[in-house]
Amino acid sequence: MMLPEGHCLYPGHPDLHGHARFLNLDTGASVLTKIPLLEDHLAIDSVDGLLLLQGDQYLQGTVRLLHPFTGDIVDLPPLATLLPQLGDSMSCCPVLYRIKKLASEVCASASFKDGVITVMLALGLGKLYMLQAADGYLDNNMHQFLEIGPPVQLEKAGSGGGTTTTLRLRPPHLLATIPKSKFRSPRYLVECGLEILVIGYRGASTSRILICRLADLVQQRIVPIRSIGDNTMFLDERCISVASKVVSTVRGDNVVCFHPRQDYLAQYHLSSGTWSRAIDDCSLYGRAQGTEE
Repeated sequence: MMLPEGHCLYPGHPDLHGHARFLNLDTGASVLTKIPLLEDHLAIDSVDGLLLLQGDQYLQGTVRLLHPFTGDIVDLPPLATLLPQLGDSMSCCPVLYRIKKLASEVCASASFKDGVITVMLALGLGKLYMLQAADGYLDNNMHQFLEIGPPVQLEKAGSGGGTTTTLRLRPPHLLATIPKSKFRSPRYLVECGLEILVIGYRGASTSRILICRLADLVQQRIVPIRSIGDNTMFLDERCISVASKVVSTVRGDNVVCFHPRQDYLAQYHLSSGTWSRAIDDCSLYGRAQGTEE
């Protein structure tokens, strides 16, 4: 995972001179490498250690998949080619900023087979596994968990005697439906170890977090997970699970997120069911000095 350096030094900041730091979430190894493309590209997602970069953010929105350690690059179709397919959903956004808005909502997945690289972009929260939360309208009181497989390659004969290959997106496959009354506000899908976990709230209140395995929900079983061991999950636009053996400052069996009813960054201890502040307010603003005890 690519990390910022702290003190508001985001990847691509001029003071970093094109360098970026990566953390191996399995071993805790940290590597600093030079990525010249960060000087004029934005990193809009990371896929298994690869970087999805965007340049020309106000015009075509060029997209490139970069291996940060070998320098290998694959050029992909620009984001502008997606705009006609989105209909009126971007009409409220000024034309000059539509590409930038698209990039801010992208999640990516990539597959590599027989020398062919396929990148799937999800415009919004979600990746290959998706959650369609119940909205309460039209008697829609069931949460739906969906899976989208990789695109299907279709070959057809061309006019010159050759063949052309196109990709067709598979329709979503329904994995499970869960009544809204039994699982309140599921919002996040997080990979933890070898499991995909679903995070929401318990009962009518948002005071207690509920975590279930997606595999159990597929079997229509709501089996709460009481502990995630020495792992801590971070929830927001990017959801990850990190083990305390990787980051020594991370305390295990916690979920770090914004408090559902109060505006502060909190941590929820699963075993005890208690909330506390994850950091003090000074830590939210870069170089501000923290409090003394």
